[in-house]
Amino acid sequence: MTYRETCEYLYNQLPMFERQGASGYKEGLENSLKLDEHFDHPHRKYRTIHIAGTNGKGSCAHTISAILQMCGYKVGLYTSPHLVDFSERIRINGSPIPEEYVINFVEEERLFFEPLKPTFFELVTAMAFKYFADKAVDIAVIETGMGGRLDCTNIIAPALSVITNIGFDHTQFLGSTLEQIAMEKAGIIKPKTPVVIGETTPETRQIFEVMAAENAAPITFAEDHPEVVECNTSSFGLLYHTVHDGIIEGELSGSYQEKNANTILHAIRQLEGIGLMYPVITLPDEPCKNREIREGFKHVCDLTDLKGRWQKVIEKPLTICDTGHNVHGWEYLSQQLKNVPCQHRHIVFGMVEDKDIQGVMALLPKDATYYFTKSNNKRSASEGVLKLYGHELGLQGETYPDVASAYDAAKKAANDNDLVFIGGSSYVVSEFLKNCI
Repeated sequence: MTYRETCEYLYNQLPMFERQGASGYKEGLENSLKLDEHFDHPHRKYRTIHIAGTNGKGSCAHTISAILQMCGYKVGLYTSPHLVDFSERIRINGSPIPEEYVINFVEEERLFFEPLKPTFFELVTAMAFKYFADKAVDIAVIETGMGGRLDCTNIIAPALSVITNIGFDHTQFLGSTLEQIAMEKAGIIKPKTPVVIGETTPETRQIFEVMAAENAAPITFAEDHPEVVECNTSSFGLLYHTVHDGIIEGELSGSYQEKNANTILHAIRQLEGIGLMYPVITLPDEPCKNREIREGFKHVCDLTDLKGRWQKVIEKPLTICDTGHNVHGWEYLSQQLKNVPCQHRHIVFGMVEDKDIQGVMALLPKDATYYFTKSNNKRSASEGVLKLYGHELGLQGETYPDVASAYDAAKKAANDNDLVFIGGSSYVVSEFLKNCI
């Protein structure tokens, strides 16, 4: 098979939640453990950092990876979903997994895994763990797919666990209350392994405290001792005034990144404490100075090839895309959209139907023109439904059958002093990045 044929096989022959929704989701670790045994437990051959949370886990995973790279480590990074190409999910020091490796993995292992009937995510996780072992990474940063307790990444024994925050998302699988969702995410807390919690609510904090105590896991609540004491915008991105690392320039510029930065810096403090922040490119007994931290924050996109986080694509008109897709994320995004200085806002908007569509749309700015659309995904809500909800909420706009036509209409209507925003779903951003720029 060619690389394209191999990817289509993975997408279409294996159950895939991202395309199919509930029918593509399988609960439990049975297949993951069988795959892990077949490949001789590859994740045991390097150290790992495990990251879960409702929002922010991708930004945190990429930034921690970038900082570790600046320390001279060979760093594996496993994230999902991809935006442009499958290979984005599995990277080493920012370089995507080679096409040949993906092809060979599928061709050589089909006789074993096909009888198991794994999901797409189960098989790709096994591929990532094996690839990192084959390439002898020093450490791998592993992002959960959904939840934590029964997420197929949860077979690892990490050096550090990080849970960014808890919000309402994937409630049909993780539970309908914050406590239930927190219980699932807290499943990545491991015995005697430090865990950093980014943000809590009264309902979720007690869950984390109990789970950490049961596992004798040292727990740090990042919000209790802010490392970031002030955050300002700059032409570069964000400027963080910090307790221990001076002024840090952050390349990721969404307003929600201040919370992520605080979580990341606490994670770095924990990594220093367990001896994982010693630059291997200098003296082995010289602790990581803030140069590595500053450079990781400043160049995270170049170092890890991160896309879709308040990503500025065009200057005139200012064109930005962001993958925020739930109420918790849009509580930040909506304020950011309102604060962008511009003459008028043009918003290309689409969502998947299993999200809280009305909850998100209630947060959208009303002084904008909307281009309601859908991605080429079975889970996508129809553009007509979005327009109906939008008009009930006072949002004015028209429907477009695909992202490309919606963006084209927005681009033609906008002048140089306007803002064009594309978002509401990772899949909308994905199609924009693949087809429109």
